[in-house]
Amino acid sequence: MLLNIGIDDTDSEVFGCTTHVAAKIVSQLDGMRGVQFIDYPFLVRLNPNIPWKTRGNGAVSIRIRVESRKVYEEVTRAVVRIVEKLSDLSSPRSEPAIVFSNSLPQKGDVLHQFYLRVLRSMVSPVEALKIAEEAGASCRFLKTSRVGVVGALAAVGAVFDDYTFELLSYRVRENYGKPRRIDRDSVILMDELTSKHTFNNIDPETKRILITPHGRDPVLFGIRGETPEAVYNAFRLVKAQEEIEGWCIFKTNQGTDAHFPEEPVPISQVRKYDSTWVEGRVVDRKIIRGGHVIVTIEAGGKISCAFYSPTGGLKKAASMLEPGDRVRVYGGVKEHLGKLVINAEKMEVLKLSEKIRRTPPACPKCGRKCKSLGLRQGFACEKCGEMVEEPQTIVMERRLTVNRPYLPPERSHRHLTKPLKRYGLEKNRLNETYGFISPWHYP
Repeated sequence: MLLNIGIDDTDSEVFGCTTHVAAKIVSQLDGMRGVQFIDYPFLVRLNPNIPWKTRGNGAVSIRIRVESRKVYEEVTRAVVRIVEKLSDLSSPRSEPAIVFSNSLPQKGDVLHQFYLRVLRSMVSPVEALKIAEEAGASCRFLKTSRVGVVGALAAVGAVFDDYTFELLSYRVRENYGKPRRIDRDSVILMDELTSKHTFNNIDPETKRILITPHGRDPVLFGIRGETPEAVYNAFRLVKAQEEIEGWCIFKTNQGTDAHFPEEPVPISQVRKYDSTWVEGRVVDRKIIRGGHVIVTIEAGGKISCAFYSPTGGLKKAASMLEPGDRVRVYGGVKEHLGKLVINAEKMEVLKLSEKIRRTPPACPKCGRKCKSLGLRQGFACEKCGEMVEEPQTIVMERRLTVNRPYLPPERSHRHLTKPLKRYGLEKNRLNETYGFISPWHYP
């Protein structure tokens, strides 16, 4: 009997972590007789633009086989008990939900389509409950609100075209809220030795360590990479200077750009809080206070795209755009002064317009620079009096590269942002699968 367990919204801004709950469940179920894991637990990142999300907006799915109805009931009781124990039930921001399904999603089915919608837009709990009923999934709630069902059901419906892995390690409870203590040199060495197969360990510009979060959650550090072996081997190189309670490897949609649709979205169909991308012609570009760049593009309508200073090289590339350039802009949709704006996460330049600068011409006799006589009155050489009617036209060099992605620095990446080093490594291109390594979790 299949059992697909989705869990979400166990945490708050100050306590808890849904992956920590999942790791505890994995530890309990892996030692239970009559239980077989089908895959690594899924860490499913969902739409990062939802305003009431906590941290990375992640839900989890645990997919197992159970040999009997009795084992099924033991598993569901154990899951509910662990979720109840580790959730922040005192916080109004925490609305834990558990979804139990007896099937795995298939591409295009109702659960998979629901996952894609929650990944890219806003979906209500009412609609989620209708989909759960239609799919024959049962839902459990630990509080009166049903908000958590959206993410939990989306995790149940997740099918990954591309995926990565993350090994997450956890702190002992007495260290929650304290500064995380890991040996910096060991992280630098780990990155040097494993960088072909791991990503977002250290920001290359600032040398800031990226594997540690900053909140009060139980995570000590996390290693992201292409294979289970890669993240496990990297984990072993990091020297923790505090006790590790446990760790677990997750399969995840992190680093895949999964939150962006496969096709460009017409500007007229862009909606608030969507993760989206549009393609069109640049009609305006301006730099505003703070160094932020606002680019307006047109394609059957107009929309502004904001490139903020923390996006570094992405903002710099946007500042070099000119009217007539054709671009794709990817990002999250927000509302500003009553108008929708795309907060840019990525840009591709499809075509560059010719940038021309007109300057006073050189004198054809002596070579000296001519002086303008006024608007549409031509130019004159002050030395020999030679007249020239037209200015000199110079075609400026464009310093943008066509058909390459421009991204923020790694320190500004969202969980779902695909790093440059992953281009060409997508699993749907490589057509590879990965079985369980030993060990893949502790305890």
